[in-house]
Amino acid sequence: MPAFYIFFQQPLTETMTQNPVRIAPSILSADFSNLGAEIRAIDAAGADYIHIDVMDGHFVPNITIGPMITKAIRQHSAKVFDVHLMIAPADGYLEGFAKAGADIITVHPEAGPHIHKSLQTIRALGKKAGIALNPGTPVEVLDHVMDLVDLILVMTVNPGFGGQAFIPLEDKISAVRQRIAATGRAIDLEVDGGINPQTAKAVIAAGANVLVAGTGVFGDGPEHYARNIAALRGGR
Repeated sequence: MPAFYIFFQQPLTETMTQNPVRIAPSILSADFSNLGAEIRAIDAAGADYIHIDVMDGHFVPNITIGPMITKAIRQHSAKVFDVHLMIAPADGYLEGFAKAGADIITVHPEAGPHIHKSLQTIRALGKKAGIALNPGTPVEVLDHVMDLVDLILVMTVNPGFGGQAFIPLEDKISAVRQRIAATGRAIDLEVDGGINPQTAKAVIAAGANVLVAGTGVFGDGPEHYARNIAALRGGR
């Protein structure tokens, strides 16, 4: 019997209990003039990961931070640094972000000629390897790299800016969850884009276990960070 068939015979609540939902606030939406304090605040508010969006103004239409800033903010939290590289080419920067304190490094298959090699390099650096799928990227790109990934990121917006509207891609999220189930490995399924308490319910039901949220966490000030994180976690 195929592994994905076995997966769909298990109640979703059982699957999610085994793989609890984690929240990864994206510092793209933080107050950059007070970044260290913002990271400490989301850490104290219950964030599981610190999500760092790296943009180059080429692969995506925005420019954010690099390894130097990542290294500078590493001291402000011991939580997992979840670094999403929206840059091309990405390979030349993998070691820099690894040395800067990244725990997970996620790359796009379109950001270099050899995604298999990029994932191998990340793992050789002692980091967890992630692959990101833009809304138009087919799930089939995963088929020959599943043994190398620790995290799969499904984008539910086109990357480049925070605050965008959610693109309903629950079928894609479910298709990725099937592939993960077939491996028997503990691979995180992360979703990023337009995540709020309402859309969180949909993506968790589809199989996501890590939720990235920028404005959904940072939108209304530090006094509400804990409430916002709890609301996303309770989306199921």
